[in-house]
Amino acid sequence: QVQLVESGGGLVQAGGSLRLSCAASGRTFSMYAMGWFRQAPGKEREFVAAISSGGRTYNADSVKGRFTISRNNAKKTVYLQMNSLKPEDTSVYYCAAGLDSGGYYYTSRYNYWGQGTQVTVSS
Repeated sequence: QVQLVESGGGLVQAGGSLRLSCAASGRTFSMYAMGWFRQAPGKEREFVAAISSGGRTYNADSVKGRFTISRNNAKKTVYLQMNSLKPEDTSVYYCAAGLDSGGYYYTSRYNYWGQGTQVTVSS
């Protein structure tokens, strides 16, 4: 069983930066692929970024060059550094964990989810 707790969301002006953190419980964090997804009101949850158990990263086209995912296995934490934020990045951001078997872009590949953290980007 894995529990995930996100933090770091907030209100920022367009062009600004935020860093989201996701702290995990459990002894096998290093075995999990970790992902960040987001969901805006009235829209489906969409993939943002993922990092495999081996450290390979994947990003949605909409955030490439602006967002960076990383992980610290010793701290059981995954991060999402978000730079050059745009109003269209406004969403609730969710952290997710799943046993590493590929398919990082799909919500169905993840077994555990955090409660979400709100990110609001003003124009």
